[in-house]
Amino acid sequence: MTIKTKSAKETGLLAKELAKGFTNRNKLLVLALSGDLGVGKTTFVQSFARALGVRKRILSPTFLIIKRFPLSKSNFQNLYHIDAYRVRASDLKKLGVKEVFKGQNIVLIEWADKVKEILPKGTVWIKFKHGKRESERQITVN
Repeated sequence: MTIKTKSAKETGLLAKELAKGFTNRNKLLVLALSGDLGVGKTTFVQSFARALGVRKRILSPTFLIIKRFPLSKSNFQNLYHIDAYRVRASDLKKLGVKEVFKGQNIVLIEWADKVKEILPKGTVWIKFKHGKRESERQITVN
């Protein structure tokens, strides 16, 4: 499914709709986000997290690598936000990502294409591309 958004606000609304659709699951949910710098991955994560009740400020964890947000308003225990821009799959393994994949968690991974070899089966890929205009995005969900 490919969706075109015309603004960051529309990208956020799409994220909220997807979050609502995925919250009925009762098992691990991994969303692998890929796309160029500045294409809307973090905006997507922020809106997705807000839809699940996360009230803390969401920033890309470029230097922290992994950020955990407990969830109380869903079937899931935690939302993990991972930024793989500066790491390799082996680095994430050392940080315990395999344990994160065993829990009833939602995991959103920016720059997931850099660590695709460790992502579990059933990972949902969301690919972001710049549109014709500066604010437009083409978002493909597989």
